[in-house]
Amino acid sequence: MKSSILAGIAGIALAMAVAVPAQAEVSPAVATAVADQGRPATDTARDNARKPGEIVTFAGVKPGDIVAEIAPGGGYYTRILAKTVGPQGHVYAMMPSFFASRPGGLDAINKLAAEYGNVTVLVADFADFTLEKPVDLVWTTENYHDMANGNIAGINGSVFKALKPGGIYFVEDHSAPGTGTSATRTLHRIDPEAVKSAVTEAGFKLEAESDVLHNPDDKHGLGVSDPAIRGETDKFALRFRKPG
Repeated sequence: MKSSILAGIAGIALAMAVAVPAQAEVSPAVATAVADQGRPATDTARDNARKPGEIVTFAGVKPGDIVAEIAPGGGYYTRILAKTVGPQGHVYAMMPSFFASRPGGLDAINKLAAEYGNVTVLVADFADFTLEKPVDLVWTTENYHDMANGNIAGINGSVFKALKPGGIYFVEDHSAPGTGTSATRTLHRIDPEAVKSAVTEAGFKLEAESDVLHNPDDKHGLGVSDPAIRGETDKFALRFRKPG
């Protein structure tokens, strides 16, 4: 009886620890990266909405880390990650194969990589990829809802294998509470509980979640490209850890 009560208390404590929002603090290395004058104006114009300092700090990125970034898009976060990890760290910018098949599809990310000495562009099948050595952190922002339309178990499994024991899997995306995966194609949003379920099923532990990008005015019924909400959607940020 006593052991079951203690177990219950421990479970409640863990749930409370997971649910506590991250503080809006920014590490010095991340602050320097965000303030880098080499970032384009099109990126810095989005900083108020995306809060990169708080998000990268919450994710746990630090100097010397090796980071694999899934689907970096235009490189908004790639530049910040590269500056944060510094010359002793490295960023793998992992691009989907359909980008590589387009004429000039990799030109922008290759140009970015050429500007930094610690970024490598890789064309990868996200559901079945390997890296030359284990990484400290796998990062993806505003992509998980699209990945959930495919072999998400394969993707989460590949991420698990790519990480060092104790490594971090960071996911940020547009929120659609209570919808499961039913809004991933229509609204390009996903239920954060669906993400938690799929990622923990792959063996990860949910370590923390941040509400720094929460927007209570977003009613979740509009697609993320709708002019009424574009750039201001309610988003969630989750930090998972591989045991070890």
